Parts: sequence; structure tokens; C-alpha cells
Amino acid sequence: MNLKNDLLLRTARGEKVERPPVWLMRQAGRILPQYRALRAKLSGFKELVETPELAAEVTIQPIDELDVDAAIIFSDILVIPEAMGLTYEMVEKKGPFFPQTIKSREDIHKLISANDAAEQLQYVYRAIELTKKNLNGRVPLIGFAGAPWTIFSYMVEGSGSKTFSKAKRMLYAEPELSHQLLEKITETTILYLQRKVDAGVDLVQIFDSWAGILSPEQYRQFAVPYLTKICQSVTRVPVTVFGKGAWFALADFAAMDCQVIGLDWTISPEYGKKIIGAKKVVQGNLDPCLLYADNKMIERATLDVIQAFGDKHIVNLGHGVYPDTPLDSVKQMVATVKNYQYV
Repeated sequence: MNLKNDLLLRTARGEKVERPPVWLMRQAGRILPQYRALRAKLSGFKELVETPELAAEVTIQPIDELDVDAAIIFSDILVIPEAMGLTYEMVEKKGPFFPQTIKSREDIHKLISANDAAEQLQYVYRAIELTKKNLNGRVPLIGFAGAPWTIFSYMVEGSGSKTFSKAKRMLYAEPELSHQLLEKITETTILYLQRKVDAGVDLVQIFDSWAGILSPEQYRQFAVPYLTKICQSVTRVPVTVFGKGAWFALADFAAMDCQVIGLDWTISPEYGKKIIGAKKVVQGNLDPCLLYADNKMIERATLDVIQAFGDKHIVNLGHGVYPDTPLDSVKQMVATVKNYQYV
């Protein structure tokens, strides 16, 4: 199916474009009243993720409401550990919780991995198929997965954490065991992303949400090789790598077989461009808290970031949009981008 709006894909491929594309991480969520209305009828977050018809509906809501240039399939990075046999609960206002965690070689041996695990996620692939059908070519659809280190951190820690000290302890105390788990996660993630491409996604993004809690040395040992392997294995669509807080790994990302590198808001455009170079497209860099400002400041900051990066830039926040962000502020940011024209 031909896309009516392929701006995101043309930008990701480094082609000449008339303006920057714009979408927001977590654009399908609590900033939208229609999302909140739907969630109020359900038992919880996981029901929404695991019901293809509902996931497709929520994926399309920001396209209708915000007129952004891409949809991102509504799902969760933690479907991977669950498919591998480690069930999680989503605790309201607290986040994910794993009743069982990985503590030993035996725990890793018991995990389902690779094709058997990827097969467990039929509801995600069905949601993608339904979304593609209902989008009818309006915009591209993004698929995503958590990076192996981030998935590892939840599987070992058991929940979110300020320090992820249990997960990092395993890296220091049992590096061989850590690599075994990271390899299993990577194999499963590759097959999962390839299945998402089969189902119809046009671009994939790898989220390394907890990249910034590792030292540069640890990140190069326990994260970079696995991200590199994923990028080498997903070849049919553009790939975005986003490591939150990973300013020290930009050169490593630039060396990967990815097309787009996501930047959080703690990296200056000058530094990002210097390290990444001209061969990759950059995404993001705006502080999510900018959207609490008045419209004039939102417009100015959005134009500043567009002009700083030039025509190899996908406008986005440096992390997900926060739940209490004013909807009108999001619309102001999107409108600013869509009114901009490259000279």
C-alpha cells in the first residue's frame, strides 16, 4: 500500500524533504481524552496491550487528534520477558512488577527464547495488521522493542529502580551469566522485530531506557554488542536506536547499522552533530517539560531545534510525553513543525 504521507521514511532514509516530520514518544496515551475514556472501561493496561482491536484503536487516536506524521503501535517493551516466561504485572501509579526474577543459571536455562518466544506475541502482530488496515496508508507505522540491557534490567531487578543495583550487581559479579541472558533476550528481540516487519511496520525503534545508569565501559561491554547485532539483523526497514542518558555512547550508535539516532534533551545539538556526524538522521532532543511552557516559548524552542539540526532531523521529544502535558501545548508543537518549510 502506498503511503499518503511518507515524510518520516524519506527523512530516515536521508532523502531530500520539504519539512521535518514530527511524532511523539508516548503520543498514544493519557494526554488524549479518548484514551482515558477507553482505559476507564478496562481492567487495566495489559488488557489494552493484549487486545488487538483496542491496541489498534489507541494507536490511531493521535493521528486523528494531533495530525502527527507517524503512528507507533500501542504495546509495551515488557511483552518480551513475558513471552520468555517471566510474567509481569502493571501496578497503577507504580509501574511494572515481576513476581519472579532471574537469579541463577537455572533461571536463565528455563526461559523460552528465540522463535518459541516470538511466537507467543501473536496479539502484537495482529494489532499491527489491524492498524495498517485502518490507517489505510495515512502515515507510516512504527514498531518497537526494548534494548537487551533495558529488558535485562527489569528481568533481574523485578521492577523499576533508581539504581538497578541488583541488575548491575549481576554484571559485575557474574559477567558470563549476564551475557547468556543478554544473548537470549537479543535472539528473541530480533525475531520479534522481524515478525513486526512481516506484519507491516515501516520503521522500528529500539528503546534503551536505562542506558544512562551504566558506565561507558559497562555499556560498551553489555549493551553495544547486542544493539549492534539487532541493527545488523533488521534490514528491511529503517532502524532508530535511542539510549536515554547515553551521551557517552553516541559514537557507538553512529557506528551501528541504524539510520536514525534518538537524542534526549541533555545533549546539545552541537555535541550531538559533532559525535554522530552527517551520515545518520537525528531524532528528538526537546525536553518533555518544554510543553508546560506558553505557546510562544514552545514555538521558539521547536524552531531552534529544527534549525540546529537541519534537514536530517525527526522532531520529537527527548523522552515520552508526560501524562499531565496540556493537549493544546502538544498541538502547538506539532503545528509549529508542520508550518515550517526548509529553504
